[in-house]
Amino acid sequence: MASQSIDRPVIFIVGPTASGKTNLAISLAKKYNGEIICADSRTIYRKMDIGTAKPTIEEQHQVKHWGIDICDVGDRFTAADFQKYAKEKIASIQKRGMVPFVVGGSGLYIDSLLYDYSFAGGYDQKKRQILETQTVEELQKYCLNNNIKLPNNSKNRRYIIRAIEKNGNRTDKKAVQDNYIVVGISTNRDVLIDRITKRAEQIFSNGIVDEAKMLGDIYGWSSEVMTANIYHIVQDYLRDEITYDEAIANFILDDLHLAKKQITWFKRNKHIRWYSLDGAETYISRLLSLHNQ
Repeated sequence: MASQSIDRPVIFIVGPTASGKTNLAISLAKKYNGEIICADSRTIYRKMDIGTAKPTIEEQHQVKHWGIDICDVGDRFTAADFQKYAKEKIASIQKRGMVPFVVGGSGLYIDSLLYDYSFAGGYDQKKRQILETQTVEELQKYCLNNNIKLPNNSKNRRYIIRAIEKNGNRTDKKAVQDNYIVVGISTNRDVLIDRITKRAEQIFSNGIVDEAKMLGDIYGWSSEVMTANIYHIVQDYLRDEITYDEAIANFILDDLHLAKKQITWFKRNKHIRWYSLDGAETYISRLLSLHNQ
């Protein structure tokens, strides 16, 4: 990525699901003339509104959001696609004199920008030779550690290698640009569990069952996106395989598992400064106030 002036900061707010990133980003963006780029591999899909906890229409009216409703369910949208999209939006936002806020929990999306990953077409022969020497278990662990979704046949070596190769060839940069401010939201485990539980209950009360029915009718339940996240749980409920309360409980467990994976991913990043929500707001506000002087 071309060097950008330190006078034009890019704010990254990262962390686990339900940690309060969105509300914090909206508050700061309103105060400091910013726009938000959602770094979330779920909010990119049209019609998936409730189940992905997408920023509401009201929230989107308060601050301009990007990275939402980019493609239809079933469309292919890779980390490389996000990187290209986000780079263009960052440049456009800065050109208009605004502050870009990159906000989300999709680790590969965030890292593709922080470290300017190179997503080359095809495959790297040397890299494939190395992958071919690894066991299925080692390949699965690699995917887990790099936030790469395993293929449906997760025991097929060839399928796993292709899944890894689809995520591109990453550069080995160790530093981020000087004008990147990277903040992680650190949340007490009990508080996070409470937030995830309340959000799950709200998602179900907001009509996730009807949304899932609609999406299932349009795109089919076997779509890869439909088999992920909350929609497969709703399908189990609609098949009378679980009760309504069990569906909520299963979704809470899924989100807790997601949060744990996100925390593990981001905690390895030495460039992230970790704060509570209040601490993050104070830190970012101080830096942006200095930039505005």
